[in-house]
Amino acid sequence: GNKGEFYTPRAVTRLMTELTKPKLNEKVLDPAAGTGGFLTEAIEFKRQKYVKSVNDEISLQQNIEGWEFKPVAYVLGLTNLIMHSIKSPNWTYTDSLKVEYNKISPKDQVDVILANPPFGAKIAEGVESNFPQSFRCKESAELFVVLIIKLLKKNGRAAIVLPDGCITGDGYKARIREKLLTDCNLHTIVKLPQSTFHPATVPTNLLFFEK
Repeated sequence: GNKGEFYTPRAVTRLMTELTKPKLNEKVLDPAAGTGGFLTEAIEFKRQKYVKSVNDEISLQQNIEGWEFKPVAYVLGLTNLIMHSIKSPNWTYTDSLKVEYNKISPKDQVDVILANPPFGAKIAEGVESNFPQSFRCKESAELFVVLIIKLLKKNGRAAIVLPDGCITGDGYKARIREKLLTDCNLHTIVKLPQSTFHPATVPTNLLFFEK
């Protein structure tokens, strides 16, 4: 087929899900869920690979969770999950960066995170103060990296999209990079063509890691 078809957002989202291999009983979270693309890929992956009974389907439905803050995306994502036969979507309207960092406990942590965090986005006033002093910044993508690490269980897995140049450099970027490399096994980085994800002028990378 057309080589460019591999680099569509849908194809990349599907690839990230397949490589992360969420198991039936593993909780999958997207804290920047948009219209639910990663979650619907996780649903389809689990249904095809694991669901053999009503109880399997119940387990699937209980282990899909999304957070989204933009009103239009929130409504579209909720609709998307319902159209994928999720009867009571675990779909929350919230600013993920306002989730109290220091109150995230083991019971709040999840097995798998799939996400394309917003980058270049303006964060709400004072949001950075929710994070440890050494990681505070105004960059949404960097703060999401810190949040995602916190939200993962030990041995949890993540696949995320980040802009080129994110967490490279000095200062808080170096400290976030050190946390990622210390707390996690960052085993794969895939550089994507410039036009794969919006905004099209920003080249992006896929990061795969285990906590």
